[in-house]
Amino acid sequence: MVSLSEKIRQKAAELGISKIGFARAEPLAADANRFFAWLDRDHHGEMAWLEREPEKRVDPRLIFPEAKSVVSVAVNYYTPFDHSNENLSGKISRYAWGDDYHDIVKEKLRALLDWISLEEPESVGKICVDTAPVMEKAWAERAGLGWIGKHSNLITKELGSWVFLGEILLNLELEYDEPMAEHCGSCTACIDACPTAAIVEPYVVDSTRCISYATIELRGDELPDDVASNLNGWLYGCDICQDVCPWNRFEKATDEGRFAPRLGETSISPDVVELFTPETYAERFRKSAMKRTKLTGLKRNAMSLKKNYKINN
Repeated sequence: MVSLSEKIRQKAAELGISKIGFARAEPLAADANRFFAWLDRDHHGEMAWLEREPEKRVDPRLIFPEAKSVVSVAVNYYTPFDHSNENLSGKISRYAWGDDYHDIVKEKLRALLDWISLEEPESVGKICVDTAPVMEKAWAERAGLGWIGKHSNLITKELGSWVFLGEILLNLELEYDEPMAEHCGSCTACIDACPTAAIVEPYVVDSTRCISYATIELRGDELPDDVASNLNGWLYGCDICQDVCPWNRFEKATDEGRFAPRLGETSISPDVVELFTPETYAERFRKSAMKRTKLTGLKRNAMSLKKNYKINN
């Protein structure tokens, strides 16, 4: 007889979920200590929401008291396109090329939870994708999807790190997976390649030095000097630590067409960005993760790219 856990795995595959694993819903003690230490060092920068009720991030039962299991999923978003290497290309992080992953992953998890409810009418669950106070990478590691690399991203053996994560907190007992062992070994490619030295030690990223944080999360009229002078053509986000990771040689093209680059673009010229109006910006980035940085932030990034290009040339 096929178990419920196995049925869930089969259904997840049908829905385009690349990997799925199950972990017992309980406090993440070791991860909690690392997370609190990271906060104490102010490595989260201006992301103040990470400080709010941090205890919820390490115990899913404080978010969903009925939780007995954490269903952790990974969805492959790799598409076989490349960036231009021009310093003024206005490169966009790969995760934001297509439609907003929040919507796509939530859609898949909603379909999976609805199916579970049909199989087990007494089941109830809570869907979490990025915005919920859940330590997604820690749960993915515990559920056997992969391991957290030295760049702090989750790495899978089958797909590398080009995956979106999500969870269902479920009131059912399942057959739990074993955590994945770490396979970075002595490699320091991500640490060596970071142009702003944001990976201050293995597995620890200081967001205040990170190009992705500065170009997406940071508010203000100007980027920090050490970031602005090392943008390397990045307009929104940065993929350098993932691009150099040896495990990403196992990347596979996703079957999810909505992750393909919008308008066929992996970059947007800073000159084009400067011409955006609130109306054209809203239309262009509707249902895109790039709306996160807002028009003022995107124009600031474009201005920094052009300014530092002129200084260095």
